[in-house]
Amino acid sequence: MSVGEAIAAREQVIGSEPGKARIVYRTSGELAGPMLVKLTARKHEIGVDEPAGIGGGNDYASPVEYALAALASCQAITYRLWATKLGIALDGLEIAVEGDLDLHGLFGLDDAVRPGFSAIRIDVTPIGPEPARFAELADAVDAHCPVLDLITTPTPVERRLCGEGGPAGGS
Repeated sequence: MSVGEAIAAREQVIGSEPGKARIVYRTSGELAGPMLVKLTARKHEIGVDEPAGIGGGNDYASPVEYALAALASCQAITYRLWATKLGIALDGLEIAVEGDLDLHGLFGLDDAVRPGFSAIRIDVTPIGPEPARFAELADAVDAHCPVLDLITTPTPVERRLCGEGGPAGGS
């Protein structure tokens, strides 16, 4: 099935049954080493680690590198999806994402410094015969990319402490 056929089929399903548009993504795992985390998402195994300079084994990308990778890959996929929806020929796409992070925030050395990125830059190079339409495409992607939305718009997060330290198992 082509990208266009897949999009049309999904739009038809969620157009006739709006409840099918609401899905839940899950990942779960455990700390498997000093800074090593092993996770599963659907049937996919994901390893996460920190560089040796902060106690990790440097065996996998770090959480913030995965955040940048999630943004880069979601942008690329959303470019393909919206190029298809808008009828813009897209032969390829190159993308690079970088973020500025001050470790003072992570380590609690300066409470005025946030622990997350202070800035993120996305360099996108669409490749194809319609460069005059790439700004239109970029605007559509920025308006509809789920990971960009996650990073730029506050999302309610509920942390539930489970086990012996949480309400279900604690005293």
